[in-house]
Amino acid sequence: MTDHHQSTRGKPRVALVTCAALPDLDPDDRLVLDPLAARGVDVEAAIWDDPTVDWSGYDLVVLRSPWDYALRRDEFVAWARTVPALVNPADVVAWNTDKRYLAELSAAGVPTVPTVWIAPGERWAPPPTGEHVLKPAVSAGSQDTGRYDLADPEHRELASAHVRRLGDAGRVTMVQPYLDAVDTAGETALLYLAGPDGLVFSHAIRKGPMLTGPDRGEVALYKEERIDARTATAAQRAVADTVLAAVPGGADRLLYARVDLIPGPDGAPVLVELELTEPSLFVGHADGAPDRLADAVLAHLPRHP
Repeated sequence: MTDHHQSTRGKPRVALVTCAALPDLDPDDRLVLDPLAARGVDVEAAIWDDPTVDWSGYDLVVLRSPWDYALRRDEFVAWARTVPALVNPADVVAWNTDKRYLAELSAAGVPTVPTVWIAPGERWAPPPTGEHVLKPAVSAGSQDTGRYDLADPEHRELASAHVRRLGDAGRVTMVQPYLDAVDTAGETALLYLAGPDGLVFSHAIRKGPMLTGPDRGEVALYKEERIDARTATAAQRAVADTVLAAVPGGADRLLYARVDLIPGPDGAPVLVELELTEPSLFVGHADGAPDRLADAVLAHLPRHP
């Protein structure tokens, strides 16, 4: 068992934050362990809600896979505010863990998927036709997310039940049109990692379509994804630059960012989500990415004797 109170003389200590379901980290995150060790960093996994962890004993605390926070967001945000040297910072966590940030980015000129927000207790009349995606404003790993063909009476009933289920739990529901380009082009995630002067584009991946139908309330930490390497286009890079320029407080203080894009009806990329809290970084899908992530951690470490 790791002694979270034991300091390592002469080496910076870094915690990679995870959850109890992944005590040894997600496999993709484990790829950074050897590069960090090679750079003289003492690194270990730590569970965010483990009361025995002394977070002040680390030189840097890096959020990685605390994917069980969605139903306890207030607790998670409060915890983040108590952690010294947290990246990404606690104010970013508070902003980014509620997807209503998309409305702010849209108002700032970022092309986003059109979204209707349904507060708990608010009545919702499903549109008469069209495929739509329903999901909670606070979620991780595509939990509680479903795809509905609202011309189908059964799907209309299931969509209404989905909204009621989230509302009864005090959760805000997002309703978005299903962009069918995801079935062919897929979703593109652009990954940015910290360099000496701020975020630098690292690599991109393609996610295949995941939503095959309604959400029926199954409980899982995350939905499995099909991931492939992808080359980002100039148009995608330009939209991502616009997104990152709109981050409150500036993007230069971030250790990582993931910008998820899908082609809109006219083929131009639109923002699905901006992941700044606990995104999969997919470093196993790009040459040199584990080393770039290790260098990003070093860029955020305070100078250490």
